Amino acid sequence: MNTPHGDTLVDLHADAPERMDGDVPSITLSRRSEADLEMLATGAMSPLRGFMGQKDYQSVLDDMRLSSGHVWPLPVVLPLDHSEAEKVRSEEVALLQDKDGRTLGKITISDIFEAAKEKEAEAVFLTTDSAHPGVAALRNFGNWYVEGEIEVYQLPHHLQFGEYRQSPSELRKTFDEKGWKTVVGFQTRNPIHRAHEYLTKCALEFVDGLLIHPVVGETKGDDIPAKIRMECYEAIIDHYYPHRHTFLSVYPAFMRYAGPREAIFHAITRKNYGCTHFIIGRDHAGVGDYYGTYDAQRIFDQFSTEELGIQPLFFEHSFYCQRTHSMATTKTSRAMDHEKIFLSGSKVREMLMTGEPLPEEFTRSEVEAVLRRHYQNG
Repeated sequence: MNTPHGDTLVDLHADAPERMDGDVPSITLSRRSEADLEMLATGAMSPLRGFMGQKDYQSVLDDMRLSSGHVWPLPVVLPLDHSEAEKVRSEEVALLQDKDGRTLGKITISDIFEAAKEKEAEAVFLTTDSAHPGVAALRNFGNWYVEGEIEVYQLPHHLQFGEYRQSPSELRKTFDEKGWKTVVGFQTRNPIHRAHEYLTKCALEFVDGLLIHPVVGETKGDDIPAKIRMECYEAIIDHYYPHRHTFLSVYPAFMRYAGPREAIFHAITRKNYGCTHFIIGRDHAGVGDYYGTYDAQRIFDQFSTEELGIQPLFFEHSFYCQRTHSMATTKTSRAMDHEKIFLSGSKVREMLMTGEPLPEEFTRSEVEAVLRRHYQNG
């Protein structure tokens, strides 16, 4: 098993004080900031120990590195609006609360600085177009970022997927108990269709275990809800994956839709969860036409595998080949376009809502049944 990013798995859990000081101001976290707090607390974002300051923020935007030199592609910041920033500007500490008033932890404030939103949008999302969901979310954030190390008294409260919520240390222990020396991680925010099944099983041929690690944090509105996706994962794993070599766990981060940079982020954080390999598809974490085909793979050329500490596995777009009657890619099949079966997301939704059956070559019937129930009841 590999070492965490920065060599040490961070743990920011702390015992809550018996009595909270009534004079300490509080910051109410958004759902996105709650997700970041959970990732920071459990070490999924090692080596970070809190929300970034201006030096790291600028270094990440300019060079995809922390000021320490460690590869890091995305800002991890705590945004506040002007009134919130003024409330804590002269304070040394602030409590971190959820929307129900539960105190999740505390931040020791080092600085409050103004966000460079246009530069951030262009660097992270390669666009300033507000139609991009990541840019739209960025513009809705407050304009001030709070720097500081955090300590966490309790993780955000979750109503779903309790049995699938394993921290990096828990997953590492599980892999060790299974005797897995090598583990490939698979990031997804969609149900697993035949194309995904094909590439995950190809990857599994070279390692001891497969971690199916779907995002269950906030996604854009037209993505399939996490609850439905989890039912799809359970169904396909139960029927079509080797249980001795497959493990399902949820990834609490939210989707940024940052394409190439988010591919690096997903790889590094999965390294912290114990993965030695990570699958990168042709449009990893992409949205619309904002990123070029395979840009999420090409960005890895900027870093050595040694400094990333995880081996990316690159896959081309896969499809069902009617010529060979099997799953394939352009590397393994001479099929013409009319001999390839793959469907767009909009076409799949249309077929599900109208009751038209999905081709068995596109998705397993067990997955189709879950999706059809969702769309027809929706």
